Amino acid sequence: MASKHVVVVSAGLGQPSSTRLLADRLAEATARSMLAAGVPAEFEVVELRDLAHEITDAMLTGFAPEALAGVIDRVTRADGLIAVTPVFTASYSGLFKSFFDVIDKDALAGTPVLVGATAGTARHSLVLDHALRPLFSYLRSVVVPTSVFAASEDWGAGDETITGLPERVSRAAGEFADLVATRSTERGDPFADVVPFAEQLRRLAGDDPL
Repeated sequence: MASKHVVVVSAGLGQPSSTRLLADRLAEATARSMLAAGVPAEFEVVELRDLAHEITDAMLTGFAPEALAGVIDRVTRADGLIAVTPVFTASYSGLFKSFFDVIDKDALAGTPVLVGATAGTARHSLVLDHALRPLFSYLRSVVVPTSVFAASEDWGAGDETITGLPERVSRAAGEFADLVATRSTERGDPFADVVPFAEQLRRLAGDDPL
């Protein structure tokens, strides 16, 4: 069985950041689920803070610099995507949105996506359903049923969670792993079954049987 490629996109701005911490937890849980299912997988983490200037350049010029273009290529070819953002003004961060704005709107169609968000208070938890899920639905991705939000109180001493976050992470990762494992790796030629125009004309003229 071919190894699955999962890309983890973290829009955290600090180092370290709770956004990256949640992204890592989701990736680790997904890896465990896929290992248990006997599905080999490799994971790649993309820190958007390292690409901030390139993303801005792409927004202004319409062309992605080489480093950003390489990341976009790997994201759009991935078998699954874990996307985690901090919450700013009750929505995803501008850096997070700008990154997905410079990706072709059809490039993530059918891609399984696990979304997560972090904020200082649980009051922002609705961002998952009011902002993140609609964004990836517009891109025609397949968003897993369970999304994960982590507020400051979800993290305890020694990075141990205290409010059920491990259960939410495990459930979401299990759903995501199932989608990634069953997604076909055969991309194929989208025009393979297209009938040439000349042949269509012959059929319309009755010179060629349907």
